[in-house]
Amino acid sequence: MENHPWIPSLTRDQVEKLLRVMGVGDIGELFNDIPASIKLTRKKWEKLEIGFGRPISEIEAKRILHGKLSKNTTLKTPPFMGGGVYPHYVPPLVKYIISRGEFLTAYTPYQAEISQGLMQAIFEYQSLMAELLEMDVVNASMYDWGSAAAEAVLMSLRVNKGRTRVILPANMNPYHRRVVESYTWPHGVKIVYAPFNRETGGVDVEELKKLVDEETAGVYLQYPNFFGVVEADAKAIGEVAHEKGALFITGVYPIALGLLKSPGELGADIAVGEGQPLGLGLNYGGPYLGIFATRFDMNLVRQMPGRIIGLAESHRGERGFAMILQTREQYIRREKATSNICTNEALMAIAAAVYLSMLGKNGLVKLAEINYYRAHYAWAKMRQAGLKVDLFKWDFFNEFPVSFNEQGVKYSFIHEKLLERGIHGGLYIGDHYPELGETALFAFTEVHFKEDIDLLVESLTEITRRG
Repeated sequence: MENHPWIPSLTRDQVEKLLRVMGVGDIGELFNDIPASIKLTRKKWEKLEIGFGRPISEIEAKRILHGKLSKNTTLKTPPFMGGGVYPHYVPPLVKYIISRGEFLTAYTPYQAEISQGLMQAIFEYQSLMAELLEMDVVNASMYDWGSAAAEAVLMSLRVNKGRTRVILPANMNPYHRRVVESYTWPHGVKIVYAPFNRETGGVDVEELKKLVDEETAGVYLQYPNFFGVVEADAKAIGEVAHEKGALFITGVYPIALGLLKSPGELGADIAVGEGQPLGLGLNYGGPYLGIFATRFDMNLVRQMPGRIIGLAESHRGERGFAMILQTREQYIRREKATSNICTNEALMAIAAAVYLSMLGKNGLVKLAEINYYRAHYAWAKMRQAGLKVDLFKWDFFNEFPVSFNEQGVKYSFIHEKLLERGIHGGLYIGDHYPELGETALFAFTEVHFKEDIDLLVESLTEITRRG
């Protein structure tokens, strides 16, 4: 019997039997949700009227593509948009190593087919990250910061069984907030938002104390927060959580840890963050790397999502690596699984390990200082130019909000004019914080030179004056 053209492994009789069982008259009915206007209606022998209507050579296709790409806007400076991901310099060595076939072609590592070399590379990532965070146990790893934060919240509920409340700060990344809300919604979790102090931009500790109670499973803190403000009361916030038996979860920007106190030093039970700044680049929005770590407490470790690579010893005394934790729903009863993470972003974890190895402790401190001082230079230049940059009177790391309310100009207009000058401006945050009005978040890293910052400030000044 002739095979079906769309499903080569089935005969037409088998396909018809399947359709009868499903109660479908024709296989085309399975695609009824596709609008008729975009469906191909041609017969299979008719010419397909797409593209150029004829086959084209590789060199011709290449020239056409280059012509299309030449229409893209070329920026004069690196983008100034932060808000969770940042333009950092990626050393060529990082890209070279993760391009090797041993790493590049390796999908999610499972015990049966994973090599010792790949497991060792992931083990090195865990070790480096544990040292950076000053936490005891690091998994390998999560999708991104948002999913890591959501998994940490769910973990706090598993550890503190019977509790149903979680406290999130109102000044956390709004994109991460949406991920946490999506993850927790099916579990009936009550999320309570702790307000931030409008003068400092940090979490209001006195208001937080009123919210944390015996029903609270976890308290989350972003450090630095979404506005770039360094939370001065971070340790005190952890103590507030612990007084009521809740877990203290910190979300960190790893580059900032070259200058700021680590989650371990702050007393965090769980630390999460984004590995994108550690040699991954912007990557058009991904893939990124979710960092996840805990202090050493088996009640916590047993509830960690993802997987952990451990150093083991054979009966002959030989060193080897093995997966020592992999509590996915594929391995144990579904109701006992800690997550359904289907890929651990191993390639991105290895990139971060290579980056941290190249940088070293002194290099990370130097990099953090550069980020800190360039952002403060930009802040001073903008203030000198008459722009409102002092929304919050507290120290910040490498980004800060700029308000354009006094100029009476919508930021969308300013952003469009910046693009016309080859400058990608900041992230508009008025949608997430309506009380701040026409405000955008501007970020500065080691890739922004003095002349880039000067050009941005000069352009902002001219655009806002002309209106």
